[in-house]
Amino acid sequence: MGSCIICGKSVEGRICDLHEEDALFEFRGSRADQLSVDRYYRGSVDGFAEFGVFVDIGDSVTGLLHRSELDQRLDSLDWDSGDTVYVQVKNVRDNGNVDLGWSIRQSEREFRGVLVDDPDIGHSVLLENEDDEDEVQSDDGSGEVESESTADESTSQDDDSGTSQSESESSTSAGAVSRASDDDRVEGTAAVGGNDSGSNTAVMTESDEEADAESDEQTDEATAAEPVAAAIGDLDDHVGADVRLEGEVVGIRQTSGPTVFELQDETGTVDCAAFVEAGVRAYPEVEEDDYVRLSGEVRERRGELQVETEELDVLEAEEREEVEQRLADALDDEARPDTVEPLADDTAVGALSEDLVEAATQIRKAVLTDRPVIVRHANTADGYLAGSALERATLPLVTEQHRRADAKYHYFDRRPIEGGVYDMDDATKDTTTMLDNRERHEEKLPLFVFVAAGGTRESLDGFDLLNVYGAPSVVIDDIDVDGAVVDTVDAVVSASADTVSETTSTALAANVAAHVNEDVRGDLGHLPAVSFWEDIPEPYVEAASEAGYDETAVSELREAVALEAHYQSYEDKRELITDLVFGDDEEDVGGLAGHIAEQFREKVDEEVSTARANLDHRTVGDVDIAVLDTDAFTHQYEFPPESLLLDELHRDVRDESDAVLGISTDTMYVRANGDLDLHELVSEVSERVPEGGVATRSVREGTIRYLAGERPAVLDATLDVLANEL
Repeated sequence: MGSCIICGKSVEGRICDLHEEDALFEFRGSRADQLSVDRYYRGSVDGFAEFGVFVDIGDSVTGLLHRSELDQRLDSLDWDSGDTVYVQVKNVRDNGNVDLGWSIRQSEREFRGVLVDDPDIGHSVLLENEDDEDEVQSDDGSGEVESESTADESTSQDDDSGTSQSESESSTSAGAVSRASDDDRVEGTAAVGGNDSGSNTAVMTESDEEADAESDEQTDEATAAEPVAAAIGDLDDHVGADVRLEGEVVGIRQTSGPTVFELQDETGTVDCAAFVEAGVRAYPEVEEDDYVRLSGEVRERRGELQVETEELDVLEAEEREEVEQRLADALDDEARPDTVEPLADDTAVGALSEDLVEAATQIRKAVLTDRPVIVRHANTADGYLAGSALERATLPLVTEQHRRADAKYHYFDRRPIEGGVYDMDDATKDTTTMLDNRERHEEKLPLFVFVAAGGTRESLDGFDLLNVYGAPSVVIDDIDVDGAVVDTVDAVVSASADTVSETTSTALAANVAAHVNEDVRGDLGHLPAVSFWEDIPEPYVEAASEAGYDETAVSELREAVALEAHYQSYEDKRELITDLVFGDDEEDVGGLAGHIAEQFREKVDEEVSTARANLDHRTVGDVDIAVLDTDAFTHQYEFPPESLLLDELHRDVRDESDAVLGISTDTMYVRANGDLDLHELVSEVSERVPEGGVATRSVREGTIRYLAGERPAVLDATLDVLANEL
């Protein structure tokens, strides 16, 4: 039997139940179920969430101090990670979660004593009171208490030990300081002392001293040895040893103690702590994206490996290039998917297998390296369907890569582009946003994926601006992408000149998506069929049927997406399109698409009927060209947009007219039967009307721009050139 350290009452342990709440416990266990409910423990702040603060109790257990337990607003706390706090264990759940309560005593001096709660060896007690501040009592588990004076007598009588009391105290003190100093260098906590009063008294058991002695011996041996060249992925085999690492610094954070460098090589990532003095930046010359060689000791802290940095050098010239290339090759290997079967038997897609893999590799690599992916697509049904296919494939990978619940909004975005041209206006907005995110949130520059957009020379100025800052880009387009664009971007998936009319951007993008994430392949089968306005290839009809979409469902979905594409032209909201295209949140998917498609058909039929009644048929030679004044006979800025209206009108009258021209104040839309090179058409018209300022606006939309004052001359020249071409 022993005595309560507070009241002297005979007890089995070190303190009676009545006074246990007056004592503070230092936890040295390894599992949550070893904690005692209602006891007060010393902890350290580990992190913050909307619902509370995570507190580490000891080295192996973390609990949650819910915001409802605090006496002030969570956002008004002045705590930093690593700060010491005092909490009460309220509950230990079956799943290992620990509920913590707030202690109004936030200083060690406010407790009557400190117990070391070690489930393996019992309790050691450090008494803190005015009468006997330095008296240490130790419990070996038998219930007998040995005072310091008794221990002193025992030590002095032991001639065989060869160690005096002063030497023992010195050794013990040095061991305590050494261990605390190690903790300080890694965690930013106080080097010595276990309380707010600044007392340098340490609580140590005999097992602690032996462990410290053994640790010191191992450290000396490790220090004497040369660092071993190692890969981060193999550090489990080098705990306690000095290693030499080479890699890229992908993150730097300054704590209240050490500077922590996040180092990445081809096998993984590890935190490397470098200490000068508390809160002072170590190696200030090292910056993110530097390639370095680092030496230090591998340690395990709270179940995770970290390296205590002894030496850190920035690599230059050939050494940097060698490491950079090694990491790049390894990342490419990890990101590169296997070639997968096309979604359907499509000759246009089958000829692009290597291009599909390369585009998918760029997207997968962006996700693996925490680079946001921005999909820029035309604001058409084809553009939206293609962008949705890539979104469907990429979002699960983003979720796997990041723990944040909102990661899918930070690391993936889909933005429509008017006319399928990436002009300076779009590029300037994107560049401003990405630079702001880099400055404010330390975000990497994103990967831009252009779908059903960016394939013509009209987008070169926009691409050049992105390239100034080194933002990577990919183009996926169903046109024969301009050679100048191919040379400017990092990867291209493009239909060849002889297969342009046989495929869509959605068919290409959906097959890229299947390479990005084969797990979503089953969600993509119907998309290519939906993207064809007419003459759907039979393999895609069959694929849609297998996915549960008959001819009517395919048509309704296409029209519904086209209507929503117009209303979301400037800021896409992914949820509605996702519901339409994949039916994630709708039991009656057909009902939603059918309802919107009905609105589409009513609006389009009315506009086409009005436009057809006001066509001005011009005959040039044997060629009939129908001309529509879009300023006079369309509802501008309303649905349907002029581009979609001209498509529908051309399909309606092509049996009687060879071409349709829609002409407004300064813009002309060209629709023709058969192939037409718009750049050549514009070049010839420009020669005939040199003062007209004639230029191609968008090849995808078939639009030409000119000066309003030259409209009559431009129209006459266009009719002549178009008749010759046809």
